[in-house]
Amino acid sequence: MKIASQPFSEMLAKNKIALEREDITTLQVNIGKYCNMACLHCHVEAGPKRTEIMELRTVDQLLKLIEKTPTIKLVDITGGAPELNPHFKYFVSKIRSMNRQVMDRCNLTVLFVEGQEQTAQFLADHGVQITASLPCYSQDNVDEQRGKGAFNQSIKALHLLNKLGYGRDDSDLVLNLVYNPVEAHLPPDQAQLERDYKKRLWQDLGITFNHLFTITNMPIKRYLHFLEREGQLADYMELLVNSFNIQAAASVMCRHLVSVSWDGEIFDCDFNQMLEIPVGGKKATIWDVSDFKQFKQKSIAIADHCYGCTAGAGSSCSGSLDK
Repeated sequence: MKIASQPFSEMLAKNKIALEREDITTLQVNIGKYCNMACLHCHVEAGPKRTEIMELRTVDQLLKLIEKTPTIKLVDITGGAPELNPHFKYFVSKIRSMNRQVMDRCNLTVLFVEGQEQTAQFLADHGVQITASLPCYSQDNVDEQRGKGAFNQSIKALHLLNKLGYGRDDSDLVLNLVYNPVEAHLPPDQAQLERDYKKRLWQDLGITFNHLFTITNMPIKRYLHFLEREGQLADYMELLVNSFNIQAAASVMCRHLVSVSWDGEIFDCDFNQMLEIPVGGKKATIWDVSDFKQFKQKSIAIADHCYGCTAGAGSSCSGSLDK
């Protein structure tokens, strides 16, 4: 990956920002790279041919650490398609029994994969928050990024989730959508785009949801290859550097989060995980620690891809940072 015109570490020093982790309130867990889709923007490079899947022994060790770390309020489960892990429902059930919140990063189309017929009902029964990728409210853009037929299947899934109570004003079941730009630019204003999504999805398709998260595409893995093929990498990196936002940098998600890979290695965030940059720059696994509290006030490993989280309104797994 091309180095930015100004290293991210220098940008932080220039603005007197020291990234240290505070209380761990979110644990993000990638339980496998196996997915029924292969989206263009996917920084995990997930797909139907991936074989990496979190084993039961790893799930059980994570459950022990979650129980020993009371500051963790939310377990953010991602993939791949996390629902395709055979231990997904067991993992979710155990976490919910500890009275912790669970977020499922759902690609929507997975709900119609053979063997997943009861997954939507399971999620509703356990009060799982669903964060679902829908990069646009138009069919052409969604199919371009996620594959032919993805839009229609996604809409079918959203109708199913609405029927179960997700995203409705009279229900506590949370359904959030995720927008990623198709082209090499920053996301638009999150609040305005949310209003547009809600209007179009309701008027055109009768779909409701709670919130829209706008997420900047990170210049790593599959999206990095796209930028290189299109000859847009240098311009995109310069856009990220020139759009650096001090307020967003002070609020990056890694200050309250740690990320765990399918094989149990610990990272500062999901993006560092994909680049194999270990937590704080020193390799550690879930079998090396007694809980996650020890990562509080520890330094966070950074590199130039971190500009993706601090550009414009900022970006995190829960949308923009500068509200």
